[in-house]
Amino acid sequence: MNAQTIAAAAGIVGRREELRAMLACVQAGRNILLEGPVGVGKTALARAVTEGLERSWVRVDGDGRYTEGKLVGHFDPPGVIEHGYQPDLFVPGPLATAMQDGAVLFINELNRMPEGVQNVLLPAMDEGRIAVPHLGTIEASEGFCVVATQNPAEFVATGHLSEALLDRFELVKLFHQDVAEEREIVSKEVRCGPSEALIHGAVDLARATREDPRIRRGASVRAAIAIADLATQLDGDLDAAADLALPTRVELLDGEEGNMIEVLADLKKKRRART
Repeated sequence: MNAQTIAAAAGIVGRREELRAMLACVQAGRNILLEGPVGVGKTALARAVTEGLERSWVRVDGDGRYTEGKLVGHFDPPGVIEHGYQPDLFVPGPLATAMQDGAVLFINELNRMPEGVQNVLLPAMDEGRIAVPHLGTIEASEGFCVVATQNPAEFVATGHLSEALLDRFELVKLFHQDVAEEREIVSKEVRCGPSEALIHGAVDLARATREDPRIRRGASVRAAIAIADLATQLDGDLDAAADLALPTRVELLDGEEGNMIEVLADLKKKRRART
């Protein structure tokens, strides 16, 4: 199994070097940290590699309210009251399940997790074992590894991973793809059959948000897909489609928050001037 085969099976556009790196990590039993902005395909790549290698995976989504007990597992409270801490009353969490099954533990947006939850991963990643009070030690079966994603630290509601945790990961960085690949992605993912001209216009609008100095976080190719679909339903009106799709997908710089209408108007005007 190689990057080309996995990309073809999963319908991945481009990303051959990233897939090659991820394959090397998983096959070597290493843990992977995928870093990149929203919408660059981090989850899709993780799923493609996992399925391409015919490995099972357990998914966890990062949340500041997530607890160590949710990640590792817990004892059934009514059962404990009646029978005490019996092994068969333990309900495995995602980490324990992945370790026991030799599966890939996929953690989406790891740097949104509380520090205490992140630290639970250290012995599992380092030694392949975790100690659970009243239960004992859970040993990782062959094949267990962690694949995690994180958005860049400047994104809202994200934090930095500890040096100790980073030391257990291999880093694969993802960036927005080039214009040709983004057009191909939109062509594959749209639902409403837009014309080539609408696809090109939608991609141009999304990409323009990443270059405007008033915008902290620009739109991903997901926005281009939405614009193309919406414009098809709006009789080719890309401007109206952009007004629907972009406000929820871009973040303006501090001090510019009230200027969304003006910013979008400028982006649409510049696109029309280029066509």
